[in-house]
Order: sequence, then C-alpha cells, then structure tokens
Amino acid sequence: MAASPPAADPVSRAAKWAVYIVFTTNGFVLASFASRIPQLRDGLGVTPAGLGLILLSAAIGSLIAMPLSGMVVTRLAEARTVTVMSLILAVGLATVAVGSRFGALPVVLGLFLLGFGNGTWDVAMNVQGARVEQGLGRVIMARFHAAFSLGTVIGALIGTGMVALQVPVTVHLLAVAVLAAVVVPTAVRRFLPAAVLPASSEPKSRRSHPLAAWLELRTVLIGLFVLCMAFTEGTGNDWLAVATIDGYKAAPALGSFAFAVFVAAMTGGRWFGPGLIDRFGRVPVLRASALAALVGLMLVVFGHAIPIAIFGAALWGLGAALGFPTGMSAAADDPLRAAGRVSVVASIGYLAFLAGPPLIGFLGDRVGVLHALTVTAGLLAVAILVAGACRPLAGSSIVGEAKA
Repeated sequence: MAASPPAADPVSRAAKWAVYIVFTTNGFVLASFASRIPQLRDGLGVTPAGLGLILLSAAIGSLIAMPLSGMVVTRLAEARTVTVMSLILAVGLATVAVGSRFGALPVVLGLFLLGFGNGTWDVAMNVQGARVEQGLGRVIMARFHAAFSLGTVIGALIGTGMVALQVPVTVHLLAVAVLAAVVVPTAVRRFLPAAVLPASSEPKSRRSHPLAAWLELRTVLIGLFVLCMAFTEGTGNDWLAVATIDGYKAAPALGSFAFAVFVAAMTGGRWFGPGLIDRFGRVPVLRASALAALVGLMLVVFGHAIPIAIFGAALWGLGAALGFPTGMSAAADDPLRAAGRVSVVASIGYLAFLAGPPLIGFLGDRVGVLHALTVTAGLLAVAILVAGACRPLAGSSIVGEAKA
C-alpha cells in the first residue's frame, strides 16, 4: 500500500497555485506566438526553408540555456530565476513583434532571447514544482504539465480569434509580452522560499557545482528515459494528423480528429495519472505507460482501420502523458542537487523535440509517414528498460512510491 502523505502546509498550497499560473502562462505565451507564425512568415516574405532557419534560433537559445540553467537556479533560486527569464522572454517576444516590421534579423534575435528565457524558465518552474510536490506530500507534477497544455489551448484559441479579427501581429504579441511580464513576476511571490540545504559530508565542489550532475549515471539514465518519452510525445504532436491522412487516405478532418484525441488523452492522463503513481509507485506506472504508448502506436500504424487507429491514438496519448513530468520529478528527488539534475534531464530530453521532426520527415520520404512512426517503438522499448532509474532515491522522503 502507498504511504500516507503528510499534511500539506498553507505555504505549499499557495505555492501550488502559483506554479499552476506560471505553467499555464508559459504554455499560453508559446502558443500565442505559434498561432501567428503564418502571418510572420507572410510579413517577412520567406520560404518554408527560410522560416525553418529563423525558427531554429529559438531552439538554439533553449539548447544554450538549459545546460547552464542549473547554475542559474542554484544561484538565484526558482522565484528570481523565473522572474528574470520571463522578462527576457517577454523582451524577446516584443522584439519579434516590433522587429518583424524591419526584416528577419530582429526576429532571429528576438526568437533567440525567447528560447533562452524559456529554456531556463522551464527548468526553474519544474524545480519549484517538484519542491511543491514534496511539500504537499503527493504527486502533482503531471498536473502542472496539464496546466501548461491548458495554456497552449487557450493561447491557440485566442490566437485564432486574433487572426479572424485581423488584429495585427505586432499588437497581439506585444499584449502577450506585457501579460507575461506582469503575471509571472506577480505569481512567483507565492513560490516556496529558497531551500535551506542541509550540511553534507561530500566535498563542497561536488555539492555546489550543478554541472557535476552530467557525470551521474542515474541522472543521465533519467534523461534518456525523458528523451524517449519526449520523442513519443513530440512525434504524436507533429506527425499523427499527417500520418492518419496519408496512411489511411483519410479526410483532413479525420486527421485533425485523431490529433485532438491524442492531445485530449494526454491532457487527461496528466491530470488523473498522479493518483496512479500515488497508489502503485513511480516505476511500475511509468513502465505501464510506456507499454500503453507502444501498443497505441502499433494500433495506429498497423490497425488498418480508422476506428482502430483512433483508439490507438487515445492509448498513445495516455501512455505518453506521464513520462516527461515524472522524469522531472525523479530528477528533483534530492533538493540539494535538484537544479543541476533537472537542467541535465531537460537538456537531454529536449533534444527529442529538436531531432524528432526532421528524423520522421526524412524516414517518411522513404517509407511513408505512417510507417516512419515505428522508429518510436524502439525508443519506447528503451524507456521501459531504463524506467527503473526514476525510482526514488534511498532514504529520501519522496511521495509517489508504493510501499510493500
């Protein structure tokens, strides 16, 4: 049976809502930008290849920021880090909004700042989320990520409305930048205060240097697990609709419906999945999740009928739901090294979002997008094998692990 969680204190409860707001705002801001990419492309007059290179600057910003974010969070703590990085992101978004009138170069600079700010913001809010989770005594990290998904839905819907109303890109994105610069610094005032770390018998150099986490086998294996699950999630997001349309000769509406089923299942899994972790433990649920995603993926690829593929999409989404957020929780088990370890895991995991789309596209040109999805099956098998690395550390007071 699962261990009884300790009673949550009021400070942790207040911090929980602050983290919800920060995750939701992050998703809202990113989706708001994404909703206006077509108008930015048209305004800049670039080709699809040119647009891809421009957007790559945001990914480069994130990839530079994430390996360094552990040191930043360790020095500034989560609240100050999120504040500073949300302001950098807001400046980047404002630069994109205004700079798009003057050519591609200001947009590239703005997107680099947006990616850099978002990369460290992401790590810091996950570290705070893990601390709140421990303070509450129950697993809720996946629900924070569900809040991010909710923010993306809100941002996409409002963005669609802005396009329909012909609101200029500059006005829309400037308003979003101002919103982020106001809401996030206000919300983080309710974050848990900087952790007071206990004394340790280990050398100070290893305790205080977040880059040491790159040499820890457990942390790297958690990163590998997160990479596999992030690839699974990202492949569904990017390619499921296309695979359904091309592979099953389906109408575009059916492709969109398959994607909607996948996203809805994943969001539901993130909201309700933490209860399963509380009851059965972290590792068994993660292995079952990866197996469910694998079965769902195979049904999509080899189901030979739209209803079977749609059911497979739901199972795939449910299976992909818990991998990324629970991996972040596992990386943050030890508060002494949470910032550095989450930074490492996020850096490894986000490689999937960068490499996944072109890899599936390359294979899709040769075997078709539907069958190209099978490469994900190999990564899910790896995820099942290495999920044991996410087991709570011995002697740690971590929630979400069933006791015999």
